[in-house]
Amino acid sequence: MLSGAQAVQRSRANLPGLLLAATVVSVGFLINHQWANVSPLTASLVLGAILGNASLVPSVADNGLRFASRSLLRLGIIVLGFQLSFSEVAHLGGKGFIAVIAVVVITFFGTQFIAKLLGVSPGLGLLTATGYSICGVSAVSAMTGAVDGDEEDATYAIALVTMFGSIAIFALPVLGHFFNMGNTRFGMWAGSSVHDVAQVVATATAYSKDSLSGAVIVKLTRVVLLAPLVAFYAYRHRRGNAQASHAPKTSPLPMFIVLFLVAVCVRTTGVLPARALADFKNFEKACLALALVGLGAGVRVAKLRVLGARPILLGLFSWGLVLFTSYFTIRLIPLNL
Repeated sequence: MLSGAQAVQRSRANLPGLLLAATVVSVGFLINHQWANVSPLTASLVLGAILGNASLVPSVADNGLRFASRSLLRLGIIVLGFQLSFSEVAHLGGKGFIAVIAVVVITFFGTQFIAKLLGVSPGLGLLTATGYSICGVSAVSAMTGAVDGDEEDATYAIALVTMFGSIAIFALPVLGHFFNMGNTRFGMWAGSSVHDVAQVVATATAYSKDSLSGAVIVKLTRVVLLAPLVAFYAYRHRRGNAQASHAPKTSPLPMFIVLFLVAVCVRTTGVLPARALADFKNFEKACLALALVGLGAGVRVAKLRVLGARPILLGLFSWGLVLFTSYFTIRLIPLNL
């Protein structure tokens, strides 16, 4: 445990990097205000990567950016729990819940299998699979924090879920009309196949305002599955490290996942007023945006080029997998939302 003097010293060391990250995040939110389709999280990541690759990040900012990419990332995931409610998941019913689990499982393991076939690194395969099957940027961030994932793998995975999730906003409504899907059915398709929550909302509303309710319920059901998935891989990671180093065993469940579940339980009780939920949402975005600046600043594009076209192919094939899997499995969900 840190003493008072050590805590002050560490805070001072982190301050320059946090101030730099806060400045970048402010610009990211201004970009989002000007162009609503550009996520402030994505903008913060890209701006951080630009600064890092242009050698515009002073060494004095390294500690603060590292703190943001690790500690603030976990804090953002905890606060994300206040946006979820177990009662909303119950609206799906048994068949609906099984259908959503099927999409998550098939996409998660199918993406890792595709990554293996393409010769993509297991780390990138795992993070991409998590983002595609659960909830995009937030899921990639959570898994990165749980398994101490590589920053470059995390950035590439985030780029893939952002790119193909953005394409879905325009492509899925066209396909929905082509297949003559009803409003509710399309909403469930969007909720089970599109990556980020914001992208789901944009896709559903682009089709019809009546598609939004079903889309959000199905999407939040996927997000709830983030906790057990990340907890399992965190346990495997910690167990492997303990065996390799003969270190004493640590808790199999990361504390930030425990607190994430606590936040979901609090949200489920309904005790939080709407204003508090809105404040938590803004705080979550700010924490994740600061974290993504730190992640982006640590990435070097020259190293990413070595990967070539394989990650793009991974993103494309995985996107096709989640689209087709969700299209067929949502037919199991009764239209009673």
